Amino acid sequence: METTLYDITGDFSQSNLKLYFQVSGVKGARADTVFKGHEYSRDYLRSLVRRGSSRVDGIFEATTKDGYTLRVSIVIFPVARIRSSQRVLMRQLMQNKLQEKFARLNFDQIVQEIVLDKVASEIYNEAKSICPLRHVGVRKSKLLLLPSEGESRKSEVKSIPQESEETAEPAEAEAETDTPSNLAWLAADKAV
Repeated sequence: METTLYDITGDFSQSNLKLYFQVSGVKGARADTVFKGHEYSRDYLRSLVRRGSSRVDGIFEATTKDGYTLRVSIVIFPVARIRSSQRVLMRQLMQNKLQEKFARLNFDQIVQEIVLDKVASEIYNEAKSICPLRHVGVRKSKLLLLPSEGESRKSEVKSIPQESEETAEPAEAEAETDTPSNLAWLAADKAV
C-alpha cells in the first residue's frame, strides 16, 4: 500500500513524501500495516534540481540498535557548484551522523527521525559550515533485513560507492519495498 505523509498527518506541506506499507491483517474496517520504506515523490525531487549547482548523494546501509538493517539515501543540494573535497566532507558528515543515530536508537525511533526530517535538519546545521546549502533531505529509505536475518552483521554504517557528479541531474525514483517491519506510531489507525 502506498500513501503520503499528508494523508496520515493532515499537513499539506508533507504531501511530497511517499510511504510504503504492507497490510498484515484486517479486523473489520481496520487494516493493520507494517512500514516498508519511504521516498520523495518524483516531481518533488525534480523540482529541487537547478542548473549550475551540484548534487551530493550519499547511500548508506546501517543496522539499528535492535537489529534492523536499512538502506538510507541522503541528498544535499548546495547553492552553487562545489569542489570534490567539499563533497567528500559532506559524505563523511552524513556517514558520521547516521552512525551516531543508528548506534543509539531502535527501529521505530530511527524511522520517526528519518521521515520527520530530524536527521536531515541535523546534517544541514553541520554541513552549512562547509558551503551554503539549499536543501538537505533523506530522499529514500528501505528496510533490508529484519533482526533475525541480520544478527551476524555489525552495527556500523557502510557507505555505498557513488559516482562523481559535477552537476545536478534529475533522478528517477524507484519504488523499492521488500521486507515488512512494525511501525505502530505511524500506521496503526490507518483504515482501509
